[in-house]
Amino acid sequence: MTNANSSQGLLTGQKVLVTGGSRGIGAAIARELAHEGASVAITYVSREDAAQAVLKDLPGSGHLALKMDVGQEASVDEGIDQLLKTWGQIDGIVNNAGVTKDGLLLRMKTEDFDNVVQTNLKGTFLVTRAALKPMLKARKGSIVNITSVIGQTGNAGQANYAASKGGTVAFSKSAAAEVASRGIRVNCVAPGFINTEMTGVLTDDQKKMILSEIPLGRIAEAKEVAQAVAFLLSDRASYITGHTLSVNGGMFME
Repeated sequence: MTNANSSQGLLTGQKVLVTGGSRGIGAAIARELAHEGASVAITYVSREDAAQAVLKDLPGSGHLALKMDVGQEASVDEGIDQLLKTWGQIDGIVNNAGVTKDGLLLRMKTEDFDNVVQTNLKGTFLVTRAALKPMLKARKGSIVNITSVIGQTGNAGQANYAASKGGTVAFSKSAAAEVASRGIRVNCVAPGFINTEMTGVLTDDQKKMILSEIPLGRIAEAKEVAQAVAFLLSDRASYITGHTLSVNGGMFME
């Protein structure tokens, strides 16, 4: 990755793909990376209008939106090919796209388990595999996979989500070991409770209960997750790989 100096951002000149970048944490990550000098591509499945709205808000140039279903191999391969034709290179990947289908284990539908694992875990695998080809050729690159505190602790009613996020951590460690000799790093960021649309619907009592479990006493802003991602993508994390960086206010400490 390009070295940053006082007149540049951490990611000046870099080209980074952010999956699921049209809202929430993904959109915050896209904005942070663009502010740090990167050209950013964000993926969407059906909400092109939302993706275009995010693009309009990004500083810099070279940004684009890609229609991509990360859980479908053909869609991922087509999107990566399109990206390479446009950019000519991929310096970083942020596997952020994810879904939830919560429910108690005994009542959980098989398709709800499969859907969550396919998007969250298999999607991370498919995008990483496709992006590794040009990275291996260039002998450089950084991949950040967004996991969750739920993947570290588990949570009643979220067996599928916890499995997908815990699996992403294990996957990332294995991938990191495989590609380190080629100058490619693979890390995770594990957010706790973040101020997004999902937490916005919580009742005051639910928020009070959550806050009682967070030593720092507040719910994080999406930008705080985005800053951790930018750091791991950058040269400032050049000796960090196979690591999970928790952004949870002390909710879970390893």
